[in-house]
Amino acid sequence: MAGRVKDKVALVIGAGSAGPGWGNGKAAAVLYAREGARVMAVDRDPAAAEETRRIIEGEGGTCAVFAADVSRGGEVAAMAVACLERFGRIDILHNNVGIVEVGGPVETSEESWDRVIAVNQRSMFLTCKHVLPAMERQGGGAIVNISSVAAIRGLGVPYISYTASKAAVLGLTRSIALQYAPKQIRANAILPGLMDTPMIRRPLTAAYGGDEAKMIETRNRQCPMSHMGDAWDVAHAALFLASDEARYITGVELVVDGGLTLRSA
Repeated sequence: MAGRVKDKVALVIGAGSAGPGWGNGKAAAVLYAREGARVMAVDRDPAAAEETRRIIEGEGGTCAVFAADVSRGGEVAAMAVACLERFGRIDILHNNVGIVEVGGPVETSEESWDRVIAVNQRSMFLTCKHVLPAMERQGGGAIVNISSVAAIRGLGVPYISYTASKAAVLGLTRSIALQYAPKQIRANAILPGLMDTPMIRRPLTAAYGGDEAKMIETRNRQCPMSHMGDAWDVAHAALFLASDEARYITGVELVVDGGLTLRSA
């Protein structure tokens, strides 16, 4: 199936990658473009967003770049305006930005807590706040929020701020889905499991004694399919939820985890 989001405008938050390879947001932005969407790639790191733009344009797609810290309301407002000025509408809001900092309630500093909550939770509130009016004016839209199975299951790593922020994303998504359903605006969440993306390397390796190979091996063993998923698994789920194939689906929490939550306590 080609052209699943043809002629739509996708605003992808966190469209760069935290390191070499494919992060969730980068893969989603490229896949939306491959399926016919015009993309605005937003990232705090302009170079990372530019890399995504080069890939999309190299494949014949259309992509604009906007640098923003989406935990700041003024920058988010400017981002929404820029997208509307460039493309005239916003059909898909893809909220991917997120960070991980390891620590339980005692070990986590107030500063660390505030930083993770601002990036993972406040950012999604702000992007929805500034994009929903445009979707309402145009008569519909689709929001895809990236949460995590850490919101619903323990994964063996003490990262309380990450867990709390990703659980909040679920409540935010359900609330928006219910309020905006009469306006033909859908909101859904994706809960990735253990994924092999650049984001896991630096923050999670410390939780495994500083041994990256051990971290990868351990996480692979945890998965019922014997290997972690990757960014494309998340991107394909997002494409479905953003497309008209999911036109009657809203408020769902789509788990993409290779069966992990079937046995995680």
